[in-house]
Amino acid sequence: MKQERAVRTRQALIHSAAEAFERCGYTRTRLAEISSNAGVSPGALHFHFENKAAVAGTVEATAAVTLRQATIRARQAGTNALERLTGTSRALAATLSDDVVARAGYHLSCEASDGTSLDLRGEWYGCVRRLVAEAAAENLLADHVAERDAVASIVAATVGFEVLGRADPQWLSASVLGRFWRLVLPSLVTAEALATLNAVDSLDCPGSLEMGSPRGHDVTAVALLGAGQEPVSSVPR
Repeated sequence: MKQERAVRTRQALIHSAAEAFERCGYTRTRLAEISSNAGVSPGALHFHFENKAAVAGTVEATAAVTLRQATIRARQAGTNALERLTGTSRALAATLSDDVVARAGYHLSCEASDGTSLDLRGEWYGCVRRLVAEAAAENLLADHVAERDAVASIVAATVGFEVLGRADPQWLSASVLGRFWRLVLPSLVTAEALATLNAVDSLDCPGSLEMGSPRGHDVTAVALLGAGQEPVSSVPR
């Protein structure tokens, strides 16, 4: 019973810390605020964590486990590399949107400057690079596409969604990601690969993927080109 209570207290402190880091940032967050919002005493907090850095490190580590588990669940048997890539991007976006600990830990990882923290953004880059290489090995990429160019474009756009999602969660929605993939995939993959993605509805987005069919401008692409007239935190519905 005592052990179960200790586990619940630790989990409450981690969740409270994540909310505080998201609301105030690491520097402005106080340990007293974390313990108070978790409904425990400062002494209970110090029983579990030596200092604020230890709390933040635990939030990061918890986020890493959650996000890595999301990528594993997205790897469905019998899917090709492109299906795994689009599915993984959707799973990670949903996790960042729905789970405050995953979100806070990811942000802490991205903002750390001590060189000792987890590099969760770097892990996503490595994941994209590996899946694009697998797509090339499976002959899914169009002949004119260089792997490094595909990786750079996908990472830049998806990281941009995460950054913009801090102000407006709609940037991490399935519909926005679906529109992004529908925009870029026709220029990256073969017609046969595109037909496969459409047949299995891999993008979880209404509408078909047809080579050469106009889909309108993806808002992220417009913003990156400097052509957007609306604030970048505004997502067209």
